[in-house]
Amino acid sequence: MDIALYSDRLIVRSLQQQDWLNFLMMHQDIEVNKYIRELAEENAIRLTFEERLASWSLESGQWLTLVVETLDKQFVGLTGFYCQDCHSKRVEVGYLIAPNMQGYGYATESLQAVIDWGRLQFNIHKYVAVCERGNFASQKVLTKLGFNLEAEFLQHTYLNGKWVDDFQFGLVLD
Repeated sequence: MDIALYSDRLIVRSLQQQDWLNFLMMHQDIEVNKYIRELAEENAIRLTFEERLASWSLESGQWLTLVVETLDKQFVGLTGFYCQDCHSKRVEVGYLIAPNMQGYGYATESLQAVIDWGRLQFNIHKYVAVCERGNFASQKVLTKLGFNLEAEFLQHTYLNGKWVDDFQFGLVLD
């Protein structure tokens, strides 16, 4: 499935082979990943990239990874979603924004495009997002889009040598 979504300032499109260096950069950047994951070796990131290039469907059990660019093709980051339960039409969303592109509303704008597309394309009923308690920027993005805090998971994720608390946010569309 080839995807191209447009917003006022952004293009959100399917991941392609030429996106490897940006994908690698995003997955190796300490600042980008400090609330998300421990950094992986390049060969593990390459395997993930190859998996994400494969043909995707809602039922595939894989993350849909999309590239976010400005209208003049400047790389902004990555976004996408994963179907947690196809019968219930519930998906988890995520995003990574390059450090030099943070603070401009691109996470909010690109995620809104993905939410709108998912609703129209697949009739998604509920979007969920998990973020670490200290990730205030991500919490702001989610609440701005109408997500509500639904759960707090204490010492839920082992990240960079310590247990951290996670929040789960949800957005129900009727």
